[in-house]
Amino acid sequence: MKTIRDIDVKNKIVLVRTDYNVPVKEGKATSGLRIRASLPTINYLLEHGAKRIILISHLGRPEGKLTPETTLYPAVNVLKKLLPELTIGFYHLPQKGKQIPIPDNVKVAALENLRTDPGEEANDKNFIKNIIDAVNADIYVQDGFAVVHRAHASTDAVKNFLPIYAGLLIEKEVANLKKAIENPTKPLLFILGGAKVSDKQPLIDKFANSADNIFVGGKIAADGYKATSDNIYVAEDFDENAAGDKLDVGPLSTGKLAGLITDANTIIWNGLLGKAEDPAYATASTIAAELIGEKQGVTSIICGGDTAGFVENLIADHPNLSYSLISTGGGAALEFLLSKDLPGLSAIES
Repeated sequence: MKTIRDIDVKNKIVLVRTDYNVPVKEGKATSGLRIRASLPTINYLLEHGAKRIILISHLGRPEGKLTPETTLYPAVNVLKKLLPELTIGFYHLPQKGKQIPIPDNVKVAALENLRTDPGEEANDKNFIKNIIDAVNADIYVQDGFAVVHRAHASTDAVKNFLPIYAGLLIEKEVANLKKAIENPTKPLLFILGGAKVSDKQPLIDKFANSADNIFVGGKIAADGYKATSDNIYVAEDFDENAAGDKLDVGPLSTGKLAGLITDANTIIWNGLLGKAEDPAYATASTIAAELIGEKQGVTSIICGGDTAGFVENLIADHPNLSYSLISTGGGAALEFLLSKDLPGLSAIES
């Protein structure tokens, strides 16, 4: 897989597919994880003489409509705060056959939410070609890991018009996930939580033989999931509310998980262990996150939107915590772990 390290970007206009699909509340982005994750690629391109960088992304599911709730501006506003030394432009998607007039002093520009045009999700060649022509792009960089499992115009159809190279975020995500699948440092521990057995069973089946231990918590454990092999431990005690609902992994099972984390050299965690949005039932997830983040010399991968968001918030209060990868891709990371074909990765030059 060719990356931006393999090409000369000097004096080139580089179109970069990022993933700025961040939660927004009252017109403000409430998480900067994915935006910060794009900075290494942006800075690398600038440092290596790119003439201009054009960022494109989607946000939410606008169903082809641009409204105050579907604009990408809250995410771009976070980027402006992260790069205060730059003049960052923000422009509507181009009309057919029209150029976007970007001043020479604008080194980084962002375009409006891709999905406000139906052409994005329809994988429409003409839609992405119009964007390429409107900004005079020379090179395309795929750095939106969270969308590489989608066959959309900005992940798939674009390959018909420009050479595609991986950004540094894609490089980091793929390297860490690939190592965990193909050559993990043993023992390998897979921690699974969340609510839907249908989402997790394929992962359990995939890693039942390669993982030394699989710990199952969350609602799937509370609902009575049964282990199918000796290396699978299902949480057996729970913290309950007054109505008897099992809302977090209990102290006995949390202690078991702590021991597994201590012994592991590679840890993959997907899915919260309890109803962690309520601090009363975030104990097991907090203990797991802190133990993993404090552990030295371990490969630690956090994947899944809720899990990544939880760990990100924990880091804000505990900056000493460190992880090999907090994946920006929920569905994409899971499909990669399951060795599925991802259109956005297949389109990258090899």
